[in-house]
Amino acid sequence: MLELAIIPLGYVIGSLPFGYWLPRLLTGVDIRTVGSGSTGATNVWRAVGFKIGLGVALLDIGKGLAAALLGRWVGGDLIGVLTGCAAVVGHWRPLFMRLGRGGKMVATTAGVGLGLATYATLAVVPVWIAVFLLTRYASVASLASAAALPLFAFLVGAGIAIALLHRGNIGRLLHGTENRFDLQLTRRFSRRREASL
Repeated sequence: MLELAIIPLGYVIGSLPFGYWLPRLLTGVDIRTVGSGSTGATNVWRAVGFKIGLGVALLDIGKGLAAALLGRWVGGDLIGVLTGCAAVVGHWRPLFMRLGRGGKMVATTAGVGLGLATYATLAVVPVWIAVFLLTRYASVASLASAAALPLFAFLVGAGIAIALLHRGNIGRLLHGTENRFDLQLTRRFSRRREASL
């Protein structure tokens, strides 16, 4: 029962509208009335500056991460995913803003990704940076990162699977007992085979 109860808590965590609170508290600006009207870190950065925008991004990442890890701790991977998804929905339509418009979910989704697929999510960060520097569009960088994430998740998963399947080999390599190929023996075998044909 606790496992299911934690999912709505993820929504509440995601609903914390840092993109509204920080600009309002630090500059008096209602972020909903400027720029795109979004409470996301990108609009905050454009409207009130990099430092506050970065603070919002880190807090939004943090709430996604906290929700996913809490769900995972209480009920395992599936509950972690569901709680993380609930946090993303909360960021989009925050309870504390009467279900009004929130952010576009990028930073909160990144936080959920860090909690559930850490290496794949970290691998996407250079993609976001590179695309942003090339285009100067945060939206294009976010879309490219979202497209790259499943690929990186697959590659990281495949890499982990290969490492697990080779754990015996890794142990022998560390102890210096792994078998090496004898290329001379291979060449001799090839010559004998050719001679017999």
